[in-house]
Amino acid sequence: MSIPALLEWVESTDLSTAIREGALPYPIIGGIHLLGIALFGGMVLVTDLRLLGWAMRRSTVQDIVQQFRPWKWVGFAVVVASGLLLAWAEPQKLYRSPAFWVKMALLALVGVHALGFHARVYGSTARPDVAETVEGKFAAAISLLLWAGLIVSGRLIAFDT
Repeated sequence: MSIPALLEWVESTDLSTAIREGALPYPIIGGIHLLGIALFGGMVLVTDLRLLGWAMRRSTVQDIVQQFRPWKWVGFAVVVASGLLLAWAEPQKLYRSPAFWVKMALLALVGVHALGFHARVYGSTARPDVAETVEGKFAAAISLLLWAGLIVSGRLIAFDT
């Protein structure tokens, strides 16, 4: 089965039609997606700002990471679940959307970033000086840039025709 045929099949499912054509499902799922982004993104933002030394300087990076990790995972789960439902509703539109592919590329880079820095920066937060290292600051700056790009490209999807 070709990709266009698969996308056409997905878009013809009852779930896709209900989300896309119902008066409330798409905006409700979209709102939940935004709330998940706010929760997850807020936790990422606070962690990165602490690594940069710009916020919460009285708390250790380890305390912040440990305190926010469960909330970050909740936000991540909400973003993924709601994002998959939104994608299920309009797969053909997303397949043709340059902004969607930019978002997916940035998401892949976020994964690479996590693999590259998690153990050395975020996973080794027991070192009190991790927030003061060049590597910690670099990891935080890259993280903020990637997430800002993800949010902007995600918003631009609505403007692709």
